Amino acid sequence: MKKRRGYIVGGAALCFLLIGWALTSIAPTIEVAWVLSLLLLAVFLFSFEIIPIDVSALTILVMLGLTTLAAPVMGLDEGLVEINELFDGFSSNAVISIIAVMILGAGLDKTGAMNAVARYLVKIGGTSEKRIIPLVSGTVGGISGFMQNVGAAALFLPVVKRISLRSRIPMSRLLMPMGFCAILGGTLTMVGSSPLILLNDLIILANDTLPEHQQVDTFGLFDVTPIGIALVLSGILYFVIFGPLVLPKGLDMPDQKGGLETHLLDDYGIDYIIAEIYVPSNSRLVGLNLDAFETMFHVRTVGVTSGKKVRTTTRGVPASLVVAKGDLLAVIGERECIGVFCKAYKLELKPDLDLFSEVMSTSSAGLAEVVISPTSKLVGESARTIRLREVHGVSTLTIIRNGKTIREGEKVRSEIFQPGDTVVVFADWQSLQQFHSNLNVVITSDYPQEEVRPHKVVHALTFFAIAMGLVLFTDLRLSVALMVGALGIIISGVLDPEEAYASVSWKTVFLLASLIPLGKAMETSGTAEWIADRVLYVVGDVELWVLQLVIAILATVFTLVMSNVGATVLLVPLSISIALQAGANPAVFALTVALATSNSFLLPTHQVNALIMGPGRYTVPDFLRAGGIMTVIFLAVLMVMMQLLY
Repeated sequence: MKKRRGYIVGGAALCFLLIGWALTSIAPTIEVAWVLSLLLLAVFLFSFEIIPIDVSALTILVMLGLTTLAAPVMGLDEGLVEINELFDGFSSNAVISIIAVMILGAGLDKTGAMNAVARYLVKIGGTSEKRIIPLVSGTVGGISGFMQNVGAAALFLPVVKRISLRSRIPMSRLLMPMGFCAILGGTLTMVGSSPLILLNDLIILANDTLPEHQQVDTFGLFDVTPIGIALVLSGILYFVIFGPLVLPKGLDMPDQKGGLETHLLDDYGIDYIIAEIYVPSNSRLVGLNLDAFETMFHVRTVGVTSGKKVRTTTRGVPASLVVAKGDLLAVIGERECIGVFCKAYKLELKPDLDLFSEVMSTSSAGLAEVVISPTSKLVGESARTIRLREVHGVSTLTIIRNGKTIREGEKVRSEIFQPGDTVVVFADWQSLQQFHSNLNVVITSDYPQEEVRPHKVVHALTFFAIAMGLVLFTDLRLSVALMVGALGIIISGVLDPEEAYASVSWKTVFLLASLIPLGKAMETSGTAEWIADRVLYVVGDVELWVLQLVIAILATVFTLVMSNVGATVLLVPLSISIALQAGANPAVFALTVALATSNSFLLPTHQVNALIMGPGRYTVPDFLRAGGIMTVIFLAVLMVMMQLLY
């Protein structure tokens, strides 16, 4: 598989080199040629993710900075970007606004306000799919208008699971409508998605290079709301009417009485038990470390005791721990595997838990089902590299990915976590709560957890309202207005500073801040204007709405193969140049790009789609079938609304 991917990436690299050579050979200036080269490099790195996209963006940023030093060699009079402005993106209005929005969203979540909404939905939703889909999807869409859409989807993932169990409707019938409407909800306000937050900054950046009579107008907080409402409603109606045809049928629902254990057995064929095992002096297990036998026999050691000293995962049970004679082991695994393990090493299997009965009771510890969020620190790591058991007290048992179950004997601890993975773990509840907070994962199973802060709900709502009021009724910059609310969330104790920092997706911050200078280089070098001229030449003399549709389709395609932020940075300067040359409204064309980058339903490349893919047990064909129609509906509704409003 890796070899095949290597061939694909190598072939794509060759194609990009040929395209780059062809474009740079006809570029009007050496500056345009170099910016085109960096632009193609960015598209290549984003498309194939040879390195993480935030690192790719930082690479482009550094290369832009190095052009100041290498200018004479490159045939330039000066660098492509003014060196003193290279890192201005990190202090930009858009970046600070996104940080503030993330903190505000986390604050509302911490108060349990979202849980109250969830309980209400469970109460009134009934068991009808046609009632539940509009309720859940509409609520998530509305919330997504004021916080990052992946955050809104993550909040409601456990809610959808509870509704699924209660209504006995498979999660595959509910998660895709919820996820798609979370993406659509990002178009409701100018703070609903990163591209819309970024849009005004890119417009201001473009205005710096335009004459006064061509200055582009920026947008207010609710200027996009009519379009967003139409898009969210179209998504809800689509699934209500056509959901029975396009959504996968899903599995029969397990018996609710059995809880998580029954769900694991019925859905994945996993039957885990915890056993207490005595190690006699004549056992061959004496002198071996845990790593020497756990993978071989598909078991995990979650507790060890020598004499009366009890060590559990939270108190240090590393894989290097050596078993001694007379030890008692608390082992979790499938019944058959534990039996084979005991027979192979002549171990004594106790009929019940004795010494471990308290620390392994269901009130203290147990199994949990975890979904890896796209923003989780676990992405790109494995249980071994991040030392989940030793450091976090969490034992990884099974990973479910794209319908495939990866178990203990298949080196599950060495498997690299991917967004959307469903992971079955064993942990004590305190460790699981810290794991949830520190590593930004979504726990879809119920467990006794740390109390939220409902007594802070008034504080959270008050500071959220203050932030929105400042945005609407004052001339303060968006970043300052939102940061007032975020600061209030911290000072009032809704979140402590560490929780606030943890709520920020720093990958998104670095991606956005690092790409802003590339957008500026496209403007100042004349690259955007030259590409726009070439596009108009190829398209020919067409109606303005056709040209606008071409821009929307281009943004849709770009956002499927790279981040929506990257697509926005690259295409907004281009769309403004095309509009000015075609005699159209450049603000409308720029807004078309920022909205069309939310048209990401065809593949599980969007963060929300990646999040729901595992729990919903979706496949790529599922997204192609349901997302293909949604993509066409999105473009149709967007174009109609843009023509009506502008």
